[in-house]
Parts: sequence; C-alpha cells; structure tokens
Amino acid sequence: MDNEAPRSARKGVYILPNMLTVASLFCGFMGILWAIEGRFDLTSLAILASCLFDGLDGKVARLTGTSSDFGVQLDSLCDLVAFGVAPAIMLYQWELHAFGRLGIMASFLMVACGALRLARFNVQTATGGKKFFVGLPIPAAGCTVATLFLFTPYLPDDISQAVIPKACLVLAYLLSFLMVSRVRYASFKEFGLIKAHPFRAMVTAILLFVLVASEPKLLGFLFFFGYMLSGLVYTFLILPRRSRLLRESLQELS
Repeated sequence: MDNEAPRSARKGVYILPNMLTVASLFCGFMGILWAIEGRFDLTSLAILASCLFDGLDGKVARLTGTSSDFGVQLDSLCDLVAFGVAPAIMLYQWELHAFGRLGIMASFLMVACGALRLARFNVQTATGGKKFFVGLPIPAAGCTVATLFLFTPYLPDDISQAVIPKACLVLAYLLSFLMVSRVRYASFKEFGLIKAHPFRAMVTAILLFVLVASEPKLLGFLFFFGYMLSGLVYTFLILPRRSRLLRESLQELS
C-alpha cells in the first residue's frame, strides 16, 4: 500500500504536462472555429493562449523530470494545429481569400512549412544546441499573425485598407520561409547571462512586463515582429562579423 501512493503521485505528475499540451490543442481548435466564423479577435487570443500553455508544458515537464518522447511528439502535433492550421485559416478568412489561388497557397504553405519545421526540430532535438533554434519557431510564427490582427486598429483606416492585405500575403510567405530556413533564433533556454547578472535581468524583465502590459496589442506585435527580425540580423550581420574577426585573430596568431 505504501508503494502505491508514490506511484499514483508520479502518474499524476506525468499527466500534468500532457494536459497542458492538450489545453494548447483545445485553444488552437477553438481558434480554428472562431476563424471560420470570422471572430478574429477571439482567434488571436486563442493562439496567444496556446502559446502560454505551450511554454508551460515543457517547463513543467523539465521541473518534474517527466519529459518523454511521447510528450515531444504530442507537443509537435498540437503545435501544428495551434500555430500552423489556426493562423493559416485566420489569415485566409481575414485577408488572403481576396487573392484567390495565391492566397490559398500562401495559407497552405504556412501549414506545410510549419509541419516541416516541427519534423526537423524533433529529429535535431538530441543533437542540436540549446542556445539557438534553427529556423523560426512555429509558435513565434503563429503569434506574429495573431498580434498583427490586434495591432491593426492602431493604423489609420486608409493605410490599413491599402497595406494590410498585401502585408498579410507577404508575411505568410516570409514566415513560411523563415520556419524552414537555417536562420538562427535565440531559444532563451540557457540562462548564463541571467545567472551572471541576476539583478539586472530581474529589472529588465520587470520593465519589459510593464511595457507590454501597458499596451499589449501594440507592443505584443512589435515584440514578435522584432523577434522575427532578430534572427535575420544575427545570422546575416552578427555571425559573419564574428567569423571574420575569428579568422583575423587566427591569422595574427599564426
């Protein structure tokens, strides 16, 4: 009897991260239904809620020591629904339907590239580094679409009507390309800088929280759009410069 209690408790802990993953899937499913109904504000919130649950399930699994291959595969399947299918349907119903076949292919490309991104991530999980993601993570792509809709009320009506449809089309192709690219994005899984400067990191986190909380619809989009651009800046500007400096240093030593 004494051994059954710890075993039951462990099973309960094991189920917890998977339940969070299923909660993310449910939010993605509701987002799809709301996108079909044209309730894009609720779809955006559902995608962002999925992102929250998606971030929690992995952390809970690591903290409780209940990470498993099953959880990794389940997480990827749920991510494809929440951050691939839901944003793609939302974009098509919102703006891309006006472009006909081009809009259909742009929406499908987001789903296809999202699936490829997740499949590559699952294969490279054991061998890849933890400091950077290779390709734009699919949750970031989905949240960029969600926050774009929430951001549009800040634009003047004439600019919004003229720019947003074409911007959505370009964004769909850009996000699709970035997900399957070799562009490196910070994963924020290594906390060496935080451990080295804990007080500064805490103050910075508080300031960012206050800023985003003050204008979440405005700064939320700027945050995800900035993250999307950060990979391009790091890969095509910072990395080549570091490589050049390293070669110059090696030449001086030799």
